Amino acid sequence: MNDKKPAAESWLQRCIRTILGGPKHLKDPQLFHTMSLIPILAWVGLGADGLSSSAYGPEEAFRALGSHTYLALLLAAFTALTVFIISYAYSRIIEHFPHGGGGYIVATHLLGEKAGVVSGSALLVDYVMTITISIASCCDAIFSYLPVSYHHYKVPVACLLTILLIILNVRGVKESVTVLAPIFMIFVVTHLIMLVYGVSIHAERFAPVLNDFGSGIRHDASSIGMIGIMLLFLRAYSLGGGTYTGIEAVSNGLQIMREPRVQTGKRTMVYMAVSLAFTAGVLLLCYLLMAVKPVEGKTLNAVVADALFSSWPMGRWIAFITIFSEGALLLVAAQAGFVDGPRVMSNMAIDSWFPHRFAALSERLTMRNGILLMGTAAIALLFYTGGSVSALVVMYSINVFITFSLSQLGMSRFFIRRREEDPQWIRHLSVHLVGLVLCVTILTITIFEKFTEGGWMTLLITSIVIGLCYLIKQHYLRVRRGMAQLDETLLDFPTSGPVNTAPVKHADPTAIQLVSGYSGFGVHTLLSILTTFPKTYKNVIFVSVAMIDSGSFKGREEMAALEQSVKEGLEKYVNLARRLGFAADYRMAVATDVVESATELCRQIAEVFPRSTVFTGQLTFRLEKFYHKMLHNETAFAIQRRLQWDGLTTVILPIRVRI
Repeated sequence: MNDKKPAAESWLQRCIRTILGGPKHLKDPQLFHTMSLIPILAWVGLGADGLSSSAYGPEEAFRALGSHTYLALLLAAFTALTVFIISYAYSRIIEHFPHGGGGYIVATHLLGEKAGVVSGSALLVDYVMTITISIASCCDAIFSYLPVSYHHYKVPVACLLTILLIILNVRGVKESVTVLAPIFMIFVVTHLIMLVYGVSIHAERFAPVLNDFGSGIRHDASSIGMIGIMLLFLRAYSLGGGTYTGIEAVSNGLQIMREPRVQTGKRTMVYMAVSLAFTAGVLLLCYLLMAVKPVEGKTLNAVVADALFSSWPMGRWIAFITIFSEGALLLVAAQAGFVDGPRVMSNMAIDSWFPHRFAALSERLTMRNGILLMGTAAIALLFYTGGSVSALVVMYSINVFITFSLSQLGMSRFFIRRREEDPQWIRHLSVHLVGLVLCVTILTITIFEKFTEGGWMTLLITSIVIGLCYLIKQHYLRVRRGMAQLDETLLDFPTSGPVNTAPVKHADPTAIQLVSGYSGFGVHTLLSILTTFPKTYKNVIFVSVAMIDSGSFKGREEMAALEQSVKEGLEKYVNLARRLGFAADYRMAVATDVVESATELCRQIAEVFPRSTVFTGQLTFRLEKFYHKMLHNETAFAIQRRLQWDGLTTVILPIRVRI
């Protein structure tokens, strides 16, 4: 049985490696270049979120007009204008925040950490909604061409698609975008044909539509008044806010773009803005010119495609391909949730609003923990809402415009403060103020109109996430205060006696100590070794892994700085150990998996120093709570299990923290 188990495990590991891909090589000088996205691929991976919203945003706005469809003419113009205003505002954000992070980073830096955690929490819920609504809308589009009796399979199919995207994104962003790029281009081509053809063959309808607009204004002015018309228009405009929901994705995902990132990001934003403004605006125009009416089981876009292509040879198939590509694009759009959601989560984890493990990268250099959490939450939301796009779009829009509003407020404040330094501050400020007014208007009306239809739920979920963030932050601050006491006491630890300058001897008893940075924690562990095992060891070998997380994985310079910082910390430990009378040295590695790398380093050292024992420290609390394992990694225990299996004695020394 023992002979078969390793073979079975090896087979399982090979299967996982085939599905998820092999590890990336951190020392590869071309790593960042090969993993980054050029503008056209960034348009696919991030811009698709914005473009795909044309599948549900314009339809929701048009439906909200009711019998007053003449206002769709004005709605089309305002929709396109709003896309350009918000997109330009985010282009300015890209210039001032070239490392990405979007609304969370903007709000944190310009409005303070309280606004930042609200924006970040709203963004996290928003990206779960991005995945959920994109996949639900994808199923709606595809099932438009299936009998109504099959529609109860929508949610199971949506869950399967979500699992597929989880696997693709764990493999890597560029891999997933490359696979989905052909779908994106089919959508662009088919919808360009549909929209241009739809407008051109109904060109004679422009004059009657303009007449209807004038007569409709006069009729409604006499019945509900101009204020009533304005409120009716604002309601439809706001409920179509889903049209703008993917615009921020580009500024959030700058880390994955090809250098120069700012230019790549701004070019991607132009591609996305032009394509979205054209698609959403012309769709509304087609609804009006063709006098589209809802059909049970079909989206309005499917109704338009059927009507336009019905007279073409193989017209039904062309219509099906057009709407199928729309559904497939929505699947691509879910990428934004998997690309940007974990990045926001990792930024918040670095700032201690989220468990620190969510900043970790996998061997494929993806934020696997965040991807799995986002995907699982999306599946839960699909079951909760039954895959209803109408319910999801309300929940989606509210959180998007919370973040939009905070970002525009932050940028407005930024330019007001820089009015003496920037001669063009008024021009920049005006853009962000207009964007702020538009975003706050859409947010307020959406909450008011749809509070009982799902708005309360998204506000409740976001409030719970914010509350959890504060609880996590408070815990880390208490731990940090406890650790600070160790630093104050031990970092300037006085020593007496001669410094040991002798080289380490392979035959001498050796203590291998695992450390992270030079801190009171590591010094405390070293002193514990001395007091617990007096006069036992003559050598001390310090081992550290420069862990590449999402905060340091931004370029070669950041990685080099991290490596240098770890090296300097190890040299301080060696210096302290030699002042305490030991022969000392260090070993280090650069990796994304601390357990795997530290274990391998210890094995290598043990081969050279056969009389060695491994030591590591572990935070210990007076009362162990259920959440401690989530907030604090179990690295020490994981390393101990692996090394003891290899026959290496491993001792975990407790570090008590009073909180």
